[in-house]
Amino acid sequence: MYKDMKNNKLIAEFMGYKVKHNKCYSPKYNDGTIAPMQYHKSWDWLMPVIDKCYQEHMSKHISDAVMTCNIDKAYKAVVEFINEYNTKEDEQ
Repeated sequence: MYKDMKNNKLIAEFMGYKVKHNKCYSPKYNDGTIAPMQYHKSWDWLMPVIDKCYQEHMSKHISDAVMTCNIDKAYKAVVEFINEYNTKEDEQ
C-alpha cells in the first residue's frame, strides 16, 4: 500500500499535479475535484499518464504493457519510465 502511495505521488508530480495528503486533482473529472490518487487501479487515472509518456517520449515499453490490458503491468511500466525520465532530467 505504501509503495502504491509513493508511486502515485511520483506519477501525479510527473503530470504536474500538487499532492496533499495522498490526494490530487482528479484527471477523471478535470474540474478541480480533489480525489484520492488511483493511478494503480483506475484506467481513467492511468490513461492520461500513458498518453503523456507515449506522445511526448514515444515509450514502446509502455505501449507494449498497455496492449496486455493488464493495469498492473501498465502501472509498473509507467512508474519505471518516470523514474528513468527523472534520472535523466537530474543528470542534465
